[in-house]
Amino acid sequence: MRNVIFRSAICVALVFTMWSCGSSSAERVKVGNANRSEDSQPAIPITVGKSEARSVAASIEATGSITAMETSDIAPKVAGKIVNVMANAGQFVSGGAVIARVDDQNARLQLATAQAGVKKAQASVLQAQARLGLGPNSSFSASAIPEVRAANANYEQAVAELKQAEANEKRYRELTESGDVAMVTYETYRTTRDTARAKANAARQQLDVAVNTAKQSNQAIASARADVASAMTQVADAQQAIADTVIRAPFSGYISSRPVAVGEYVSSASIVATILRTNPIKVLIQVPEADVPFISIGRGVSVQVDAYKDRNFGGTVSAINPAVDPASRAATVEAQIENGNNALRPGMFASAKITREGGSAGVFVPKAAVFDDRATQSMKVFVIQDGIAKLRVVQLGADEGEAVQVLSGVDADETVATSNLDKLFEGAKVAV
Repeated sequence: MRNVIFRSAICVALVFTMWSCGSSSAERVKVGNANRSEDSQPAIPITVGKSEARSVAASIEATGSITAMETSDIAPKVAGKIVNVMANAGQFVSGGAVIARVDDQNARLQLATAQAGVKKAQASVLQAQARLGLGPNSSFSASAIPEVRAANANYEQAVAELKQAEANEKRYRELTESGDVAMVTYETYRTTRDTARAKANAARQQLDVAVNTAKQSNQAIASARADVASAMTQVADAQQAIADTVIRAPFSGYISSRPVAVGEYVSSASIVATILRTNPIKVLIQVPEADVPFISIGRGVSVQVDAYKDRNFGGTVSAINPAVDPASRAATVEAQIENGNNALRPGMFASAKITREGGSAGVFVPKAAVFDDRATQSMKVFVIQDGIAKLRVVQLGADEGEAVQVLSGVDADETVATSNLDKLFEGAKVAV
């Protein structure tokens, strides 16, 4: 009986020993397989960047609206019927480009009449010059006029005769006083002298008349030339009237409206088109009165609009309204923004940040290092340490170009993954 029990005990011990050995071997196999699985995990290829500390400028947040830098309601200078329209709403036109034309038939008739008046006045000038014997380019000189020359010659002859008569009268007067010549003879020479004196005076008067007549004729030339100048002014006026029938853009910009059509009659008060200058474009920002002292001309401005939520438009403060609106207790600040691609449109609502003095330090990472995990609705960054990816959940701040501020979760000067973020996980092996 005891032998049977002993043999049974031995069998049980052998069975237990065999079970224990089998269980240990199985566990060792499992652990070995797990270690081999971890060692054989392939490294995920990535690119990396660095987190860095930057100063974050203090800013004033406000809202505003975008408006055109300049707005012009274009009106014609002359009244008339529109005969041609060259621009449509939404079209960009350069400064000086033709927008529309007004009928210029009457202006051209006035130009032809004025040009005929110039020719008539020029003919009057030539006629007046011919009366004086002057050529087209001759200058006036009274002594050169034929009538004046003849009168002057007659006067000179009369003066010579007067001198001769005066000399004879003197000689015979002396002879009469000495008794060598009779008184009757002397009286003859005295009469001759008086006659010559009267003749000289008459010749002098004729010369003066001839000179005055020549001067009057010269004034006729000047008057005719004035008529030419007046006629040429009328020509210039008619030419300007023709030019005024062409309606041009005062500056480069976009046509926002064009309410007229061909055949419509317009006056100088009619609006033919409205043009907007949108580059640079202007933002009117409503700033609370408490923040106005911290704003100055030239301060940087960052603007966002609903149409481009992922973009920031940079500009500078260009003007500050010196008055505060008593209703809203806000002042209007103007900022100019480059708008070469016409992305910003007048009338858009804008959220603006205006930089001010002061600020703080912040940590920035490349935008490519941020993973938007839609499943957990969180933002993640993978920090790389010794070839292993470490998951960090972060909160984001302001954008700065290609970098974004991280408010928490990442320290400065850490290496972060910038590619294959959707394949990374906590503890993943990576290859840079």
